[in-house]
Amino acid sequence: MISGLSGSGKSIALRALEDSGFYCVDNLPATMLHEAMSLYADYGYQQIAISVDTRSSPSLGALPDEMHKLRQQGMDVRLLFLEAKPETLVKRFSETRRRHPLSGSGATVEECIQLEQELLASIQEMGIRIDTSELTANALKTAIKQLVEADCSRLTIIFESFGFKHGVPLNADFVFDVRCLPNPYYDPELRRFTGRDQAIIDFFGQQPLVAEMTEDIRCMIAKWLPEFSRENRSYLTVAIGCTGGQHRSVFIAEQLSRAFPAEQVLIRHRQLFRES
Repeated sequence: MISGLSGSGKSIALRALEDSGFYCVDNLPATMLHEAMSLYADYGYQQIAISVDTRSSPSLGALPDEMHKLRQQGMDVRLLFLEAKPETLVKRFSETRRRHPLSGSGATVEECIQLEQELLASIQEMGIRIDTSELTANALKTAIKQLVEADCSRLTIIFESFGFKHGVPLNADFVFDVRCLPNPYYDPELRRFTGRDQAIIDFFGQQPLVAEMTEDIRCMIAKWLPEFSRENRSYLTVAIGCTGGQHRSVFIAEQLSRAFPAEQVLIRHRQLFRES
């Protein structure tokens, strides 16, 4: 299931899933989910991606119950909810010169975005939230494919680095601020590297505070992970932020990703994706 705010990248997500072998359906009323799934099953489709959003808003309230019914029938049903900052959505609508789906009443784009957020508030916490504010189309496609390939039978931890000057990720469950740590940006010879490069890895390897903070974050996540698993959650997003999202946050996110089983971890570097 794909849902989210208009302009957040739902069409890109559907195309990514189609490229991965999914049969895709856009803008299906939630009340038709059961009927549609039965039909597609008769045709032999095993992987189906369906977009449900405010274009069929009268049926949105039925989505939780319809998804529950499908799960009771033994189907693996997952919801990806795409969102972005209001200013990002306004910019995207301005650049593409497209009308917002809720603009029929003459409301401004900003008013339409606020209304849509209210209409979708009840379902945004049902699945994994993806903040596309800083993601390129290719980065979003990569994130979608990673999530689809993840083992839904266990809780997946997403470690995401970011830069505070670009804003805090909307989808974060935990946010750790590592701006108090030594910053290699101020060394002209290190500035051009990222936290994945050996020069930065060597730099942080000589900083005891970096190792100490990384271990503190690891211990906190490890301690509470079983409790989140008992809540039947599929994903937990841990955001690590520094000033620009290039050095400290990237390095620590990489270190944390190696501290948990590889099959349980996804890693994203928001500002590195943004640069690509």
